[in-house]
Amino acid sequence: MAYMRKSIALLLGWLIAWGANAQTDQMLSLANDQVKVSWKNTPKGWVIGQVAVRRGKAWVNVAVPSGENTLLYAAEKPSEKPDTTFKSITGEEFPGPKYHYQESQWAESTNPVSLNKAGQAFFFFPKEGKQAGKNSLVFRQETDVATVSTEWTFDPKFASDILVKQTITPKKDGYFSLASPTLATLNEQNLAWATVPGYFQGNLFQKNFALAYAYGHGIPTIPAVYRERCASTLCPMLTGKNGITVSVIPEPGLARDPWANEKSTQTNWNIGLSHMNRKAQLSPTLYYPVLGEPKSALKSGETVTYAFRYSLLDGDWFKALNHAMYDIYRFKETLALRKSKQSLTDRIQKMHHYLTDPKTSMWNIEEFEGKKIGAQSYLGGVVGSNKDAMKNSDYGAMWMLANATNDPLLTQNVLPYALNFKLAQQETASNFFEGAVEGQYYLAKSKKFVEEWGEVVEPIALTYYTMLDIGNMLLFEPTNSELKERLRLGAERLLTWQKPDGHWAVAYDRHSEKEIFKDIQDVRPTFYGMIVAYRLLKDPKYLSAARKGADWFLKNAIETGSFLGVCGDARYAPDFATGQSAQALLDLYDLTKDERYRAGAITAAKIYTTSIYTHPIANHIVKTVNGIQREDWEISQTGLSFEHGGIFGSANRGGPIQLCSHAGMFIRMYGLTKEPIFADMARAGAIGRDAFVDPKTSVASYYWNAMNRGAGPYPHHAWWQIGWLTDYLLAEAELRSNGKVVFPRGFVTPKVGPHQTYGFAPGTVNGEKAKLVISENVVQLDNPSVDYLLAKAIQGGKLFVILLNNRAQPSNFTVTAKKGKPLSKQLPGFGIEVMTIDDKGL
Repeated sequence: MAYMRKSIALLLGWLIAWGANAQTDQMLSLANDQVKVSWKNTPKGWVIGQVAVRRGKAWVNVAVPSGENTLLYAAEKPSEKPDTTFKSITGEEFPGPKYHYQESQWAESTNPVSLNKAGQAFFFFPKEGKQAGKNSLVFRQETDVATVSTEWTFDPKFASDILVKQTITPKKDGYFSLASPTLATLNEQNLAWATVPGYFQGNLFQKNFALAYAYGHGIPTIPAVYRERCASTLCPMLTGKNGITVSVIPEPGLARDPWANEKSTQTNWNIGLSHMNRKAQLSPTLYYPVLGEPKSALKSGETVTYAFRYSLLDGDWFKALNHAMYDIYRFKETLALRKSKQSLTDRIQKMHHYLTDPKTSMWNIEEFEGKKIGAQSYLGGVVGSNKDAMKNSDYGAMWMLANATNDPLLTQNVLPYALNFKLAQQETASNFFEGAVEGQYYLAKSKKFVEEWGEVVEPIALTYYTMLDIGNMLLFEPTNSELKERLRLGAERLLTWQKPDGHWAVAYDRHSEKEIFKDIQDVRPTFYGMIVAYRLLKDPKYLSAARKGADWFLKNAIETGSFLGVCGDARYAPDFATGQSAQALLDLYDLTKDERYRAGAITAAKIYTTSIYTHPIANHIVKTVNGIQREDWEISQTGLSFEHGGIFGSANRGGPIQLCSHAGMFIRMYGLTKEPIFADMARAGAIGRDAFVDPKTSVASYYWNAMNRGAGPYPHHAWWQIGWLTDYLLAEAELRSNGKVVFPRGFVTPKVGPHQTYGFAPGTVNGEKAKLVISENVVQLDNPSVDYLLAKAIQGGKLFVILLNNRAQPSNFTVTAKKGKPLSKQLPGFGIEVMTIDDKGL
């Protein structure tokens, strides 16, 4: 009997399995052990009846199944000019006349194609459907303007992925665009998270389109079509409250190549990405070709085919992002190509010389109110500037380099005047702005401090240019009573401006003292200023204020995915302040041990991974860059971050930036989470970027499209580069040594991200106290893939040489200490070794 029951059970199981995969005139299905999709033949056509993902032994329905197809057609090229205006939540026309950097980007982002209302839409469920092979289906539809065929099959490598290939054959001339079929739709009530990486992320609809579209503060309710130029990972996705994530991923090579041959092709628009279909139903959607773009212009009978995949994962958006990045766009292979021609250590040493030469660094000393103040020329856009703007950037890096090199060209010729600049920059009169900064920039001809974009005063500018800069200086000069009093002045102003619920205003008008920019919230780490105040002044009210600000931030930024940037000329489009938020919360966790801040930091860091390009796949193809032959991987955007992405961001035209302030934080985050994405992104951004480094000065360009033109109008960026490179190398040393090489971290830098200051206190190397040293005359290495850090033991006459192989493969090299013999060594991929040499006479 037992044998018979077993046989019957096996037979039933086989019949059920056969039935699930059986293809009839009325039913078609795709099924494997992870995913199943079934279609019904109805009077409307072939309609999807179920989309399900296996979880354990059960099947979970993904969302509301659909199967509807969309074809867009226009007899004439759609207009590139916008025909719709939008207002902010406070009623003003958006973005406003002052923001001319954003005018063209907003215009092209609100034209009919971008807003997904151009052309005629043909909606259909395909009339013809058949099985074309094992787990392979083909559907076909005749419309008035074209024939559309669609092939569906499983990816043999990834059971979660369904491969789709669509072909369009026009019946008349015109412009055509296909949308990926709507697999299933979600409603807001069942949505846990939505994102088009690089543009927005969130869990709630935002009815105000300007707030959703320009800032990503909520999900746009219009089915906007986004461009790949700022899509960091080509993977629009939705996560339901059932824990299933659905994404659509174009096949590699479909999107634009940002440098196709001899010039930037960053702005080419090959594919459209959206979180919605044309009917504004939540469903990740791909559009190809983009209506009105060159590839969409087709003659009758001309055929276009494109491919993509649906990925259906039992997991959150971050799991889906990893899948797209690693499995489809092969990020690990891209990282393996990276190899430096100049070591990061050498870049720091060479920039030291650049910054001590007043000519190359554009260093200026001016008289202001009886004091000599020093700063570097700033030739970018500043309101009121007559090519006379001056700015200092990374005070922590300034004081670190001066102390680590003990160079009088810094200690005598730079630091005293930079200190005076900082003191002069702060408002000390007893008024509404007491303790804040008068402006980031000094205009030498008109002898006044000004803000970047208008006469505004921002609480976060107080955090940056009073609290952080003075705080980092005080780490090196703890007995400086004037700096300490100035810090307290800033702390009290920040405390006064804090709202009862913990947040701050975005800005105040300098003349009326009224709050402005009420259409956006200050979802930035403004609370960090209170962390600085507490660490240095020890007053518990500052820690209480920091916690109140962070608690508001957790609820209004971290939980919703809403962030704000710090660049006034970009109307505060979200930027590197998002990555800075992660380090701010980690630093607050270190003070309080409140797990909410640690968890919030990890979430912020995960979100910041969507500010890093993961496409296209880098390779060895030779391209011409400003007359120089470069392999594709050398100029690849993959691994680089935005200044700001989204609709308003500089990345739209300039591409990403070389200032990878987040690299050290990502290494620390990898140490916390063991998520490989953090270490891989940090390394891909930092290593092998020689094509962007000016060979004369070793200063990297800022924007990607500048290639190796150096600092250009931003000479102060060299300080930030020294700061983030040092932070990255020391973070790697701590990680790879399992904490045996560790140096105290100071405060984050103003504005550009989360890298932190070092060198103000001894660290520990293999259990011994040691001081950070920067010198190019102690050791020589013959392999630029190997970087090194120096630390002088406090006692015992030892010098530690911390060797870091910054390459995925093993590296052979020779290290020669001054007055020593060459030593041949090998380090494994991303390996470390600490050498100890005699410090006497060095």
